[in-house]
Amino acid sequence: MAASVNRCVCALSRLQRTSGRAHLYAGAALSVPRPRTGPVVFTRARSSGSSSPKPPDTSLFVPVALKTDSFADAGVGAELTQPLDKSELLKVLNRFYKRKEMQKLAADNGLDARLFHQAFISFRKFVLEMSSLPADLHIVLSDVCCGAGHIDDLFPYFMRHSKQIFPMLDCMDDLRKISDLRVPANWYPEARAIQRKVIFHAGPTNSGKTYHAIQRYLAAKSGVYCGPLKLLAHEIFEKSNDAGVPCDLITGEERTFVDPEGRASGHVACTIEMCSVTTSYEVAVIDEIQMIRDPSRGWAWTRALLGLCAEEIHVCGETAAIDFVRELMYTTGEEVEVHNYQRLTPFSILDQALDSLDNLRPGDCIVCFSKNDIYSISRQVEARGLECAVIYGSLPPGTKLSQAKKFNDPEDPCKILVATDAIGMGLNLSIKRIIFNSLVKPNVNEKGEKHMETISTSQALQIAGRAGRFSSKFKEGEVTTMHRDDLPVLKELLSQSVEPIETAGLHPTAEQIEMFAYHLPDATLSNLVDIFVSLSQVDGMYFVCNIDDFKFLADMIQHIPLNLRSRYVFCTAPINKKQPFVCTSFLKFARQFSRDEPLTFDWVCRHIGWPPLAPKNIKDLVHLEAVHDVLDLYLWLSYRFMDMFPDTILIRQIQKDLDQIIQDGVRNITRLIRASDPVTVTDPLQNAKPDQMADRGLSLKVQRGSRAAIDSSLTSRLVRDGLLTPDMIQQLQREWSKESDTAKHSALTNSLKTDKGKQRKKKK
Repeated sequence: MAASVNRCVCALSRLQRTSGRAHLYAGAALSVPRPRTGPVVFTRARSSGSSSPKPPDTSLFVPVALKTDSFADAGVGAELTQPLDKSELLKVLNRFYKRKEMQKLAADNGLDARLFHQAFISFRKFVLEMSSLPADLHIVLSDVCCGAGHIDDLFPYFMRHSKQIFPMLDCMDDLRKISDLRVPANWYPEARAIQRKVIFHAGPTNSGKTYHAIQRYLAAKSGVYCGPLKLLAHEIFEKSNDAGVPCDLITGEERTFVDPEGRASGHVACTIEMCSVTTSYEVAVIDEIQMIRDPSRGWAWTRALLGLCAEEIHVCGETAAIDFVRELMYTTGEEVEVHNYQRLTPFSILDQALDSLDNLRPGDCIVCFSKNDIYSISRQVEARGLECAVIYGSLPPGTKLSQAKKFNDPEDPCKILVATDAIGMGLNLSIKRIIFNSLVKPNVNEKGEKHMETISTSQALQIAGRAGRFSSKFKEGEVTTMHRDDLPVLKELLSQSVEPIETAGLHPTAEQIEMFAYHLPDATLSNLVDIFVSLSQVDGMYFVCNIDDFKFLADMIQHIPLNLRSRYVFCTAPINKKQPFVCTSFLKFARQFSRDEPLTFDWVCRHIGWPPLAPKNIKDLVHLEAVHDVLDLYLWLSYRFMDMFPDTILIRQIQKDLDQIIQDGVRNITRLIRASDPVTVTDPLQNAKPDQMADRGLSLKVQRGSRAAIDSSLTSRLVRDGLLTPDMIQQLQREWSKESDTAKHSALTNSLKTDKGKQRKKKK
């Protein structure tokens, strides 16, 4: 075997010397730019487990189609030797494939068993199907077939072919350097060039931690507020300007400058993804720092914390993040000053569940984790003669604020709120009692896998903390559950300490993906990010955020001709991929963009069917919400491609009009629910008669206010989880009705037969 290996190595080095191939990427930047000056960055960070690079996931390596153009020396090999016998070639190639020495040598050169097999199939097809081969390969094959050469002499040519179809093999070291994410603090040389003071304002919801940070922000000569929601950025924007501190607003979809001539103010309120890491400020505020571990958005908090150029960084969030922020700042050589706060108003956990909607009181907020539950509960509330406000995540910000104002207004008859966990942050609400309709919600882990799970202690505290806020008329809050079985679980959740934060999210940048594409020009964007994540190295303090949404959009527009930077920007657009109309619009936007045709106001209006009709049912309302998202997408893209999305002012105006239409629809949501298919919002078994359910073999206790009457029956849960559709339920109802009639008819027939039999016996 040693002789075979030596022979292959010599042949390979000879091939490399004579091939004359120059590395196209020689001299290119091979890693994320590092600061040339500034303080040394410490590396106390926890080890990821091994100093050696992890093996790549070769299942992500997609073979590149080999160009079969004529070779410059085509036919020369046949002239120097003789034509090759295809049957003999097949025997030689199969012997080569079976040699253990070749498999071992291939593995040493980056070809594991999977890649070795794929490369061999391609190499065999190339050799057998090409009309003429490169002269050097033809000569070696001829020598091997004639017995003048050794079969191992094929290895260098096999490797040359393998690197042509798997170009990543030839630049694996460079790709590893580009995807090395172990010291992200070094990505921000401007921040490392100054000594920043970090102040952590730690405390639970409604403790005044953000208030104190904002006071320092308002007193500074310049500042930036970074929040997780547009609503929070809007709130700080308004507070600053009301306090006489000129402040601009920057979100993904909006740029508002208070200066009439458009000059930037000293203060800016923005969503965290939009903060600048190159602009200098006196004070920066990073709100809700615990979201640094969010599987999808955590990278934005990491970027802000490590990269903001401010003399003072004020971080607000849960106490569970204190130790982690300290450790993260140790890697930058910066100390953390901690200010602890206690909740300003108490809240208590009640000993009894609500049990029935008949027990609702003014100031109650029922928290649900699905739209279907929102629809069902709100209808049942209003059926009891009570008005309720409705807030959920996909509503436009204006509609959320309108519903919050309606609920908070002491003169308004609306005293009940039905909402999702969207109320957890961003809205000031006058809530006396929080009622959890359920403690289970859909979740997405770091791998992008979706599943149902009990809410975390952090989520439970965030939502429960909305009860009895300091600025509301209720000075003490109460928390309970809808169902008595959930109450012990809630008490357990709220009694636990929040799990300490241990990792922060990272995300590949456009520059890193561009460098990957430089080495792998034939790979798709989705494949590039897959390979990036596979090769990426992070230490124990970080994780790579899941990129499922990014890949979903990348695959959707892969067939559309776009340059890499534009394609990357499109794929970072924040859209709801569950909305088919939004996805279709995204695709049309990308296609129109690729044709270099501006997306005008008239074009958009034709696409969305403007002006829309007022919603007649829930389906219409959901569609209008999707249209609002499409207009958001237009505005988001308009700030990245201004010349191609020119009609921002007109689009923003019709979006305001649409917001008003949606607000009117939500005010009449009960009427819309009644006009919708009742199966989507109510449990058909709730209206069934007890004797019918007995006939069907169903033991469902029917009583007003029971758990079944609050949308927790088996049928409702199956509908909510998508396991039953309205059509299926209607079909079941028809079948049950037939079975019931058949059973009654059968029972009647048997009874008649029995009576006739008795009569015959009497006659006898």
